Amino acid sequence: MIFDPAFCLAAGIAVVFLGLSKGGFAGFGLVATPLLALAVPPVQAAAILLPVMLAQDLFSAWSFRREWDHRIIIATVPAAALGIALAWALAAHLSDAVVRLAVGALGLLFALNHWSGRTPVKSDIRGGVFWGAVSGFTGTLANAGGPPFLIYALPQQLAKMTFVGTMAIYFAAINTMKLVPFFALGQFSVRNLATSTALLPLAIATNFAGIVLVRKIPSDAFYRMAYALVAMVSIALIWQGATGVPR
Repeated sequence: MIFDPAFCLAAGIAVVFLGLSKGGFAGFGLVATPLLALAVPPVQAAAILLPVMLAQDLFSAWSFRREWDHRIIIATVPAAALGIALAWALAAHLSDAVVRLAVGALGLLFALNHWSGRTPVKSDIRGGVFWGAVSGFTGTLANAGGPPFLIYALPQQLAKMTFVGTMAIYFAAINTMKLVPFFALGQFSVRNLATSTALLPLAIATNFAGIVLVRKIPSDAFYRMAYALVAMVSIALIWQGATGVPR
């Protein structure tokens, strides 16, 4: 287990942001891996956080097990698996900075289009397949799978809790798929797994807090916040891609 004070502080803050994100406030989780990467190498940071995220995903998926859209999951999850496989095949040839720039630009344009007042058009299953594959690809290469999924899911105009539940099921599925590549990379060492285990109580507590908060927020306010978070996440991705942070 890692006992370095700087790491413990960074890990605690990262897990709080992840808990809020997994509770339904999409976007907060973006800062988790880059923040932890200030204290340990980025790949190790991702490996430590993946079991934590998966535990939170499973907790959220169970909490929202009756509140999710089957059609979106059927369209996106198999495509995300293809995106994850493609990402690991091309990982040595692509820069995560370029991926972050591209995802950030798409997400920001999506939010600006919404704020322009245009009526959202519901995407068909082909859109779900495309954005699911993009989400799996970018999520694996640059921990940026959220914006592509939201670009497809937000215009579906789901009820608030159905949207949150669908997001929970989707990320539980794709984070489970990511276990195989990280095992192949040898990143699940005893030290890393012990550190992940120590973070679990805080992870579940903040996840529960996020779920309670998201149920109390009115739907209109929730969706306004969701689009604002997409824009902020996208700007952060553009900045990370342009500056090379995290390296």
